[in-house]
Amino acid sequence: MRNNAAVLGTGLIGASVGIALRNLGWHVRAWDPDPGALAGAGAIDAFDEAARHRDDAIDGADLVVLAGPVGTIVHTLEVMETEALVTDVAGVKQPVVDAGRHLERFVGGHPMAGRETSGPQGASGSMFRGATWVLTTDGADADALDEIAAIVQELGANPMLMRARDHDVSVSAASHLPHVAAAALVEAVAAQPGALDLAAGGFRDLTRVALSDPGWWVDVLTANGPAVSDSLRRLAHSLESMADAIERSDAVVLEERLQRARRIRGGMAAPVESVSMVLEDRPGELARVGLALSFSGVDLRDLQLRHAVHGGGGVLTLSVRAGEADPLREALDREGFTVIS
Repeated sequence: MRNNAAVLGTGLIGASVGIALRNLGWHVRAWDPDPGALAGAGAIDAFDEAARHRDDAIDGADLVVLAGPVGTIVHTLEVMETEALVTDVAGVKQPVVDAGRHLERFVGGHPMAGRETSGPQGASGSMFRGATWVLTTDGADADALDEIAAIVQELGANPMLMRARDHDVSVSAASHLPHVAAAALVEAVAAQPGALDLAAGGFRDLTRVALSDPGWWVDVLTANGPAVSDSLRRLAHSLESMADAIERSDAVVLEERLQRARRIRGGMAAPVESVSMVLEDRPGELARVGLALSFSGVDLRDLQLRHAVHGGGGVLTLSVRAGEADPLREALDREGFTVIS
């Protein structure tokens, strides 16, 4: 395979794909119907050259990556004629796979990566490192599937082969449901006078994805409507039964369900220990945290900053591998930080 790629759509994911491909030595030609998105992607070197028209981008490409909204991708595939290797990054696969069946070398794809922000300004060539990247097997040519899988691995992701329908059912629960639930939770809390003033870290954690671009999500949710609605109704049933148990003061049932959820959630990641510290609102604080992390030699797995109500600063919580909390506490104490836990 030669290394000429066309990226159609230069938002967050498309621009990230462009950067990552260029880092691997691909020559990337990009196109976007939004001149602002194309200019933004160009400003961060997400492509080598911009195409004036969609067909100009595809012409001569060895690889075509469709990175627009689901509806746009479906329309593009329906009218596309090319011998190039073609893939996409849409969050719903069945309508996309159906639209691309006439292409001999089409493989549907969905990188399980992203951010709450939209647009190329948040793009990164390392976006896909360690992420699962679903590749659809429906009618896919075996050689084309192998080629796309190899590219995905070079981008740092882990390819997972799935049928389109299985993907759509799974993401309706694991990805689409949490977004709708977060939006509903924000609405419910905002409807209670004064409740948002009391919202803390737990509320922010649960509702982070509600900051995502609404237009993009409307496209995804409607494209995967039946599966998402089924997942929502299962969640509603679960919440109703939880409400009934609380109303009955059924402590046994409540503890069983909370414990079961805790076990399942705990099994999703390697065990970590958390260290919380006071972060003052002054220059150089995060640099000092970095010094403490470097000195302690711990493996940082996650971090979260709970901001003070007025102004900067707050409480910074660092999650490290089990057994590494004490060395980190000692290093933070040496740097003069107030360690809370």
